[in-house]
Amino acid sequence: MTTPARAFTHDEAGTSEARWSAAPGWSGVAQAPRLADLGVRRLVVVAAHPDDETLAAGGLIALAAAAGLEVCLVLLTDGEGSHPASPTTGADELGRLRVEESRQALRLLAPHARLERLGMPDGSVADHVDDVVTTLVDLVREDGPETLLVAPWRADGHADHDAAGRAAAVAAWRTDARLWEYPVWLWHWCEPDDAPWDDLNVLRLPDEVLAAKAGAVACHRTQVAPLSDAAGDERVLHDGMLAHFDRAQETFLSLGPLADDSLDRLHDDVDDPWRVRTSWYEERKRAVTLASLPHERYSRALEVGGSIGRLAADLAGRCGELVVVDESEAAVRASEAALAGDAGVTVLRRTVPEQWPDGAFDLVVVSEVGYFLSPQRLRRLARRVDAALSADGVVVLCHWQHPIEGWPLDGARVAEIWQHESALPVVASHLETDFALHVLSRTDAHRAT
Repeated sequence: MTTPARAFTHDEAGTSEARWSAAPGWSGVAQAPRLADLGVRRLVVVAAHPDDETLAAGGLIALAAAAGLEVCLVLLTDGEGSHPASPTTGADELGRLRVEESRQALRLLAPHARLERLGMPDGSVADHVDDVVTTLVDLVREDGPETLLVAPWRADGHADHDAAGRAAAVAAWRTDARLWEYPVWLWHWCEPDDAPWDDLNVLRLPDEVLAAKAGAVACHRTQVAPLSDAAGDERVLHDGMLAHFDRAQETFLSLGPLADDSLDRLHDDVDDPWRVRTSWYEERKRAVTLASLPHERYSRALEVGGSIGRLAADLAGRCGELVVVDESEAAVRASEAALAGDAGVTVLRRTVPEQWPDGAFDLVVVSEVGYFLSPQRLRRLARRVDAALSADGVVVLCHWQHPIEGWPLDGARVAEIWQHESALPVVASHLETDFALHVLSRTDAHRAT
């Protein structure tokens, strides 16, 4: 279990580098994989403030550039809050200076790298986590397996760092990107005995990379030196803090992605988030979905992503048994309430395809949910549905045709991926401006009998 960060200030002495270097925990820390062994072609580095990326991942950036990887640095804030009491430099000017410092450092480490500046308020990243996730998803898109996403550790102890780490972990969940997290303030507030040694990996840096990194750190003049001799303009990074980043290695944590709770929060915040009870679009779509079912009755059916249960209520009349799954606890509660009078319906809180319900199904409905999965999880879902389908079973896919913000896929891409992964041919389709519906079956399910 990670030790919670204690309260700290940047100007206190903190844990010395001598104590860290002597810590016995290093003996059990694994080597990080070489970039050549990861199979990635792009590095996306997230920094809550200009200089985070140079201090904690400057060596990695230089190695990636030397290996020919595409490098992108995402600055969430301009770092304008580092000297709130400065009598000489206002926040806007300080932010401008700090962004330029990161540009200079990046030119030393990776001359052809791209810098994305989001300009979020320094100290308020936690209020913009969804925006950070959307930006990172838009950068990665479907290239997650070929992308190494690197961000501040989600438990680093600084609110902006923690929020940046959580956002990157969710973006990794949505895109299948490989995720590494880097600590910055951990070295300052944590005692070596309490460090998360089991989760750490070290990346060795050759001498030429260490030299480039030292030059890049020196570019951050507003942080490594005083702005002036006046009170309030003191340096932010004292020698004791900088010593943690003079090591011949960089340290990363590979904790894996963070399961996405956005749909759960949406159902918690809004009683009917998709207006399925009142929207004519939703009513028409349900009617078309029901009309597309080739058989009058199904013995056992599955609806993936049941939301508040409105479509399930209609499907239940055509099914002997209906299993409804959703990963949102709030959605499951709403479905259970809406379907409480039907003994043939079972509502389960499940994350699919990982938590798959038992048994076979002769009907599976996946309606307006496929783009809320990462591309790899969607592929696994299509294969899992095939495996669970009876010999004459039917799959119905129905998806919104317009752009989906914050996820890498849209409805058309969901249909394309599904049809590529599934062994079932499409036997019927309904296409219109707002939604597309496809029926898949091993048999010609719409043949008159």
